[in-house]
Amino acid sequence: MIKLVRILFWVVVVLAALMQLWQEYLTLQWRKPLNVAVYPVNADGAPVVDTYIASLRAQDFDIIAQFFSREALKYQLPLHRPVTVYLGPEIHDIPPAPPAVNGQLLDIILWSLKFRWFSWQHQPEVGVPIDIKLYLLYHDPSQHRHLLHSTALHKGRIGRVNLFAENSQHATNAIIISHELLHTLSASDKYDLNTSLPLFPQGYAEPYAQPRYPQAMAEVMAGKVPQTAHNARMAKDLDAVVIGRPTAREIGWSK
Repeated sequence: MIKLVRILFWVVVVLAALMQLWQEYLTLQWRKPLNVAVYPVNADGAPVVDTYIASLRAQDFDIIAQFFSREALKYQLPLHRPVTVYLGPEIHDIPPAPPAVNGQLLDIILWSLKFRWFSWQHQPEVGVPIDIKLYLLYHDPSQHRHLLHSTALHKGRIGRVNLFAENSQHATNAIIISHELLHTLSASDKYDLNTSLPLFPQGYAEPYAQPRYPQAMAEVMAGKVPQTAHNARMAKDLDAVVIGRPTAREIGWSK
């Protein structure tokens, strides 16, 4: 009897894994638009962040959907609007933080499971079925000069995004949200983890431009505009960002 229970358990596990792989495959076929829910979180518990979150409106995130529409057109994706972003209600719990960059594999696995469990418990309705969930952790800019790296999981299609609660940072926040959204779709980082400089050629918007420098645009998974081989500036907004061909291949937009 115990042996039968074990067999049934592993059959369920394997079937669940196969169903998830199939679902992930279907998502990257882009046969239908993806619905993205963004949930604000007051990461500091600061009143100024409460005020900022209360001021957010659904149209504040339209620039992200417009960015994906503009870039999809370049790759002849048969969807006019591949991504629609819905503003969900504020979440009053903070999703679990990822382990340190040099964390053990077991720590990473445990964090991934905890984050997915958190997401299952915190997914208030936004009026449509949700494909991707992003938890936007807003921080008081007076308390932070720099924020920790954001993280996102391909399995489960969830992200934990660190942002500044300041109107002047709205355009930059949109770039970061787009970057993490693409991580949930299997896109990889295209910058050097030690220097933060875009990797050549995959992290360049126009890797074969002549002259190569300065570049005019940033590849979204690199986030910076190369000025020289050893210097790059942050992109100001999504108008200065593209989805390069390597990223397009990763998310199923290009062969």
